[in-house]
Amino acid sequence: MVWFFLFIFGLAVGSFLNVVALRYDGDHFVLNPRVIGGRSRCPHCRKKLHWYELVPIVGFLLQRGRCRHCHVKIGYWYPAVELLSGLIFVLVPLRLGGAITGAASMLPLALYAAVWIAAFEAFLLVAYIDMRLGIIPDELNVALLLLAFAGIWVSLAYFGAANHSFFGSYAAALGLQDSVWTNHVIGALFGVLLFGGIVLATRGRGMGAGDAKFALPLGLLFGWPDILLIAMIAFIIGGGFGIGLIASGRKTMKSTVPFGPFLVIGATVAFFWGSALFRWYFHMVGL
Repeated sequence: MVWFFLFIFGLAVGSFLNVVALRYDGDHFVLNPRVIGGRSRCPHCRKKLHWYELVPIVGFLLQRGRCRHCHVKIGYWYPAVELLSGLIFVLVPLRLGGAITGAASMLPLALYAAVWIAAFEAFLLVAYIDMRLGIIPDELNVALLLLAFAGIWVSLAYFGAANHSFFGSYAAALGLQDSVWTNHVIGALFGVLLFGGIVLATRGRGMGAGDAKFALPLGLLFGWPDILLIAMIAFIIGGGFGIGLIASGRKTMKSTVPFGPFLVIGATVAFFWGSALFRWYFHMVGL
């Protein structure tokens, strides 16, 4: 029942994220009441929606993916965000429960899970807004920085220095595992220097400054060497996606593609499957 209620609550949060991301205009604070407030309306006919039309996922299914008033199709992104948010509330605690050792009670694990749930909800909002507007709001980066500090504090206070990498024992192969603070600060510096260097080298044509700013809280939150894998995955998937768009004629070499969603994908892979990827890699090289 706990997991069920967490999932339902996550669906509701996802519905709220849809409102925030779709109403954010890039000129105001992300949670500005004047921007995100007011009754929900159909984006096409502007008809106010009834409460039963706003029930996460269920409302979409009952309406068969169309507005009841103008019958225009509703984007599948709406239920997708709600579903992803619900899964975050369930899968993140399950992952941490299998990865973290040394907790004397459920409270530390609950605190740590709350930090990471909030972080992944912020990641979802970052990806959504970046795909829609091509920007990553600074306030989301600040929120993630605060969550990173909170995560480090909980880790130090309850779990000790051996639990800060999602690569498990494989993280030792890349060093910098003796100090939690050093590890996470190095992760932040690596992210900023890597992506900031690309921005400077290409004069903003190869990557936007928003991606470099996003790499700071991302590196501080995950630490070293997790940020390295995040960057590698983001470049591989982002590069492949860009090549596919160019080959299909939908983009040219001068076109821009939001990179924030690929960083979010890299962070998700590192969080859930980081140790499995390292295990596979070391097996492939015979170590």
